[in-house]
This record gives sequence, structure tokens and C-alpha cells, in this order.
Amino acid sequence: MLRRITLFLVTAVLLSVAYAAPASAEGARIDHIDRLSDRVDVVYVYSPSMNRVIPNRVVHPVGGQRAPTFYLLTGAGGGEDGISWFDNTDVVGFFSNKNVNVVMPVGGRFSMYTDWQADDPILGRNQWTTYLTRELPGVIDNHYDTTRVNAISGVSMSAGPALDLAIQAPSLYRAVGSYSGCARSSDVVGVLNTAAVVTRGGGNIVNMWGVPGGGSWAAHDPWLRAGELRGKAIYISAASGLPGPIDGPLVVPSPVEAVADGCTASMASRLSELGIPATYVRRSEGAHTWGLFTADLYNSWPMIAGAIGA
Repeated sequence: MLRRITLFLVTAVLLSVAYAAPASAEGARIDHIDRLSDRVDVVYVYSPSMNRVIPNRVVHPVGGQRAPTFYLLTGAGGGEDGISWFDNTDVVGFFSNKNVNVVMPVGGRFSMYTDWQADDPILGRNQWTTYLTRELPGVIDNHYDTTRVNAISGVSMSAGPALDLAIQAPSLYRAVGSYSGCARSSDVVGVLNTAAVVTRGGGNIVNMWGVPGGGSWAAHDPWLRAGELRGKAIYISAASGLPGPIDGPLVVPSPVEAVADGCTASMASRLSELGIPATYVRRSEGAHTWGLFTADLYNSWPMIAGAIGA
């Protein structure tokens, strides 16, 4: 079945591709900073791997004291659509009295926050693993005088990639959170879920990891590589997709959350089989809403804070 799906997807989206130059971490730098308040900056960082300036919203402690850093990724629109932790939650208020730098990149729409094998005619050049693990952290550490201790979490599209980033850069993050996403990329469900995200944005999935279900897809599959998360604080969560009070009013059932529920349960079982401790939260009610996402962010914070010394 996977072979048939793969052939169909390749036939549907395969275009001629131009391979991007190898990514480089050298030359990442702050272009400029907009100060929104005494606790909130927008730090514009030049990414050499993508050859563009990327805005990053940063909530930081007042007084310049050293603090760990929590990278918080958003959903399919990359925050470029005005939908993000910063836009849709009280993330600034929640972290305003906490000794942590919270970094929220703006960009990466429909990219799965990974390094693509080729530039895409619609989505352009995406080298997000390089940016998030080799370019941005050094810039943040130097400017904010951090403790150089980090955590990362993602929601929806970025939930699985957050786990993948923690695997790809094993020494960078002490804690990782995955809220309402899918921790598979190379099985049938993972291929379909990933393809749905990328093609929704007009992108060609072959430009990302090559032929769907192939070796590069497996290399970015957190379920397959779950053993490499050993030693990290792990929080994974999802809900049934049935709306409830956590979502707020006027919410309908969410098939997207139901898929995330199945993916997350599978990841929880995988971690358990490997004897890897993890906090797994499965809610009987909850659609794919910011009410749900916020509840899990807040619920995961004590674990993350303890892991990074915040």
C-alpha cells in the first residue's frame, strides 16, 4: 500500500529540481532588533544557509541575568500567517516572571522545519535544521548571555519536527515537547500527514526528503529513532479531536487532532517499549485549538523548566 501511495505522490508532485548549495553555519548574525517592550524583542537574524533575514520573537528576563533558552515552534503557517504562540496565546504574560529566554522564530511555513534537499519553486529555500541548530542558537547565546542550556517544543506541524531536531542535534536540547502532532514520517500515516502539510502550501515533497517513504524520510522519523531521545526530558500530548471546554466556544470535531492522537499514542508506546521515561498526556476532549495547545504548553513547563534550570 505504501508503494502505491508513494508512486501516486511522486507522479502527482515530481517536478524538475535544482539542488541547493551545502548549508553553512558561518556568518549567522543579528541584522537588527526591534524592541517591543522591556521583556520582548524581535531579533532579525541573517541565515547564511537560507540567505535571508528571519525574525524571531524573544521573551527574555529583565535585568540581563543569565538564563536558559526555550525554542518554541509554531504550526503550518510558520507564524507568517499571523497564527502563532505569540499571536494567539498569552505566552508573553506566562513567561514574563520566569528566568528563561523564549525564542519563537517566524517563518518556515509548510516546511516541516527541516533541511530540504532542493529549493522549491513555491516554498523557496528551506534549511531549518541548520538554522535552528547551528545558526540561531549561537546568535541568541551571544546576545542574551544565556546559560547555553536549551529546550525545544513544537505544536501541530512542528511537533514531530521538534522531536526530530532533538535527535538531529543530540547535545543541544535537554528537554523536548510535542503538542498535538505526529511523530512519524516514513510509514503510511506519516507520509500522508507530511505530504498533506507540504502540498497544502504548494510545495513539492520530493524537494524535501526525496522519494516519499525513502531513506531520508526514515532518517527524520522520531518513532524509528526514538532510542536517541534517551536521557532527555520528554513531553508528548494530544487529544481525541472531540471538542470540549478546553477549546472554548463554537468548535467542531477535529480530524487533524484525531490523527495526532493516534500518532502520539504510538510514540508513547514506542518510548515505553524502549524503557525511555516520558510524560504522555492524552485528553478525552480537545480539538486542534489554541486552548488545547496552551494547556499542554503550561502543563509541560514545570518538567521543561526543571530539565534546563529555569
